[in-house]
Amino acid sequence: MKIAVLYGGTSGEREVSLSTGKGIIKALKNKGHEVVDIDFSPDKLQEVLNLQVDLVFLGLHGKFGEDGKIQGLLDMLGIPYVGSGVLASALAMDKAKSKQIFSLNGIETAKSRTYRVEGLETYEDILEDVSSSFSIPFVIKPNQEGSTLGLTIVKERDQIKQAIETAAQSDSVILVEDYVKGLEVTVPVIGKQGEEQALPVIEIIPKNEYYDFDSKYKPGGSEHIVPARLDNELTERLKREAVLAHQLLGCEVYSRVDFIVNEEQEPIILEVNTLPGMTPTSLFPDSALEMGWSYDDLIQKFVELTEVE
Repeated sequence: MKIAVLYGGTSGEREVSLSTGKGIIKALKNKGHEVVDIDFSPDKLQEVLNLQVDLVFLGLHGKFGEDGKIQGLLDMLGIPYVGSGVLASALAMDKAKSKQIFSLNGIETAKSRTYRVEGLETYEDILEDVSSSFSIPFVIKPNQEGSTLGLTIVKERDQIKQAIETAAQSDSVILVEDYVKGLEVTVPVIGKQGEEQALPVIEIIPKNEYYDFDSKYKPGGSEHIVPARLDNELTERLKREAVLAHQLLGCEVYSRVDFIVNEEQEPIILEVNTLPGMTPTSLFPDSALEMGWSYDDLIQKFVELTEVE
């Protein structure tokens, strides 16, 4: 097939996306596809408008890639693409909205509240409300951002103002939620709609205090244990809830669902990633390897699972 790979982008996750894109391009070429690579930017839309390809493979992360906007453009152009559509992408990117959906359907989430920060000259009212509504420690982060960018774990009251300002730099809405102490795990999901399966659960041991940007993307930043060292009952529950979360949002082809297993051994869902990282240190390929699928095989599976007219 002739496949365009869109990668790079303009979000805070650009460097990660460049690495993801290179991996996807190499894998597709290894599988015999003709590849058109585009370092995507919203101010160079002509490159996308002029595309003559069978399929688009999105290697983008964050805003203008994972939030449904590029998916909407491709839908209007009638070009099929790998992964979730507009609504699922937008819902997954909006942490508060997706948490509401999960909670309504029996998947445990951390207590949270959102605050609109756009256009505010001062954050005093927000600071006051956060201080009275949440007990230390808690998390302040942008509502729509990936890779833990703009996230602060607040451990002292005097950190709140700075944490709000940091999160507000990345988004017009910030999310404040209880900090859940426990084991970080993630569950890749793959398959046609209605036939999804969860791949082996991955246990994440970050070298830093929590699974931050450096832990995710720097070589040696974290250790991935596949399959996770959990009992069968908990493993099956994580897999079941990951597939359910994927389906509730209407995701397609693949996603990766992040959880914290708290000290009571209860899974608390964090978010669904509709375009999870596919870099050499990424989680999804690690889990697929446990199934006997090489990186190239995995990328080919995504292509085969995509409906192409």
